[in-house]
Amino acid sequence: MYSFSESLLRNCILGIVFSLIIALFSIFTTSKYLEEKQDKHATVITANYTEAFKDKPSVESIESNHKIFIDSLRANHKYALLKVTYNKTENIYNSSNPINGFVLPFTVPKVQQVTLDNNLTVVYQLNVEDESNFLLQILLLILGLTFVFILIGSILSSHNYKTVLTKLCNELKNAIEKSFENNEDLDVNISSEFDEVYDELKKLINFHNVNTSELEEKAYLEPVTKLKNRSRFVQYFENQINKDQSIKFGALTITRCSELQTINQIHGYNAGDTYICGVADIMKAAITKHQGAQLFRLNSSDFATIIPNCTMKTAESFAQQLTDKFNLFQQASDLDSVAYTGLVSFARDKPLGELLALADTGISIAQTQQKNSWYAQTDTNILQNSSSSYGNQNWRQEIDNVIENQRITLLVQNIKPSNRNAKIYGEVLARFLNSNDEMLPTASFIAMAEKLDKIVAIDKMIIEKVMTEITNKNLRDSSYGINISTRSIHDEHFLIWLERRLLRDSAIAAKLVFEITEYGLQQNIKTSKRFIDMIHRAGSKITVERFGVGLTSFKFFKDLKPDFIKMDSTYTRDIDEDKNNQYFLRLMVDLAHRLSILVLAESVEGQEEKFALEKLFIDGCQGFYIGKPLPL
Repeated sequence: MYSFSESLLRNCILGIVFSLIIALFSIFTTSKYLEEKQDKHATVITANYTEAFKDKPSVESIESNHKIFIDSLRANHKYALLKVTYNKTENIYNSSNPINGFVLPFTVPKVQQVTLDNNLTVVYQLNVEDESNFLLQILLLILGLTFVFILIGSILSSHNYKTVLTKLCNELKNAIEKSFENNEDLDVNISSEFDEVYDELKKLINFHNVNTSELEEKAYLEPVTKLKNRSRFVQYFENQINKDQSIKFGALTITRCSELQTINQIHGYNAGDTYICGVADIMKAAITKHQGAQLFRLNSSDFATIIPNCTMKTAESFAQQLTDKFNLFQQASDLDSVAYTGLVSFARDKPLGELLALADTGISIAQTQQKNSWYAQTDTNILQNSSSSYGNQNWRQEIDNVIENQRITLLVQNIKPSNRNAKIYGEVLARFLNSNDEMLPTASFIAMAEKLDKIVAIDKMIIEKVMTEITNKNLRDSSYGINISTRSIHDEHFLIWLERRLLRDSAIAAKLVFEITEYGLQQNIKTSKRFIDMIHRAGSKITVERFGVGLTSFKFFKDLKPDFIKMDSTYTRDIDEDKNNQYFLRLMVDLAHRLSILVLAESVEGQEEKFALEKLFIDGCQGFYIGKPLPL
């Protein structure tokens, strides 16, 4: 049902379309008519010429006959252009009368030329101003009548709509009043004329309400944990916390899952989802003890908790409960750590961005303390500090302490060869300890070392530690892979140091394999080639890991000549079921073997995956199914 304005607008659009169609058709037909008239006028000119020169004129009377011929044309016809020439050079008559008024497009005929006897040439164009004006008047009349009918039709239509709606409302009102008078349940009995309209209206409203609720729920719900997402978190903070007068203060906590990246890479994304759900369940149980507390998942690894009207002491107790539960979860799941929490108190009208930044610095500090610990950030002036954040300062001290005191422990995860002739190695995994000999979150440690420009020193420490362990424990029967950061392979001083260190212990250097990412190689092709050439000169080998993410050309690898490529886990995970990845992997293996490069697979987590990879002629497999990391 349309309102009067809607009905008028709809009818106006239809009227304009109708008028345009009529106008286009009229202009088209008129244009054709005037073209034919212009063409046929050549015959008229010829007839007038014949009449003027019917008697063979003498030389003296030719000029007079020309004048009679031209006068007869001008007297009977209206021209926009008329030009008569003799022998194509002598100009007898030339008249131009341009059209000054409005002329409809495509109605002006083209200029034409007629050549007569006695070398007489007539160039002409008819003046169609009268025909064009007449057609324009007709079109304006049609347009005016159309809009008059539109206005009348809209008024009548709106009146009919109002009549029907009024009658329907009266029927509903009478039915409701009758129901209340009889003290019965509401059962609206509408006349058969309006039954269908009422039912359709009710169904439409119900369908709209259900769809709106479902869409809103999907838009604000995170699918893995079924928690509210970041959008709902921001909406809740702005609408509830800042506007609800009953909330005067409270606490905000951010809990960061420290092992998600490692679990996704080693065990796969399903294991990562299980880990995240386990953390979410712990936090769901913890907030039930706090009235009005809300839990959100902000991104892949971060959870936010808002506890209204909560003192800092109560928030710290809540954080400690989380730490205790995370410790139990860590023991049951055989993890290095579970999650770290930063908390901050808030008052009304406190900017959300500032609170999140403070909580984030709290997480950075907590990660330098005990496993799964928490830290309450109470210094709000920290954000104005030139050192970016206090969390960075704590990490800098912790990293310096690790480097200075060699607080590192080494694990090795063996890569199992698919055939006895293949010579594979074990990948060395470094774990870093704080001053209490507790393990720091590895992913966070490496990320902060990169951020604080300490990663080159960390790489040197790991290489030195591996070579020392091989010497002290007499581990020369096996080969060992060491991960090198992108920053280090493009650092001139690091390359000089590494070459000298390897040449000093050439026997041990022959047992080392340096793993670098495909992405890292692509950052600077020239320095990457220098690094690989230096490694080969020293007697060590190179593995390009996470291969396939950047899809580097094999011509590039033919020039660099790595010894191994380790396929990214996205290609090897569930390889027994993924036909596309099987085809791609078989192609990669075939091309790599042609270049004498061995192909390795990581994140192998089941027997079916292992068998599928062996069928594809993979040279070695690595993963928790093959073997867990063990002390070197």
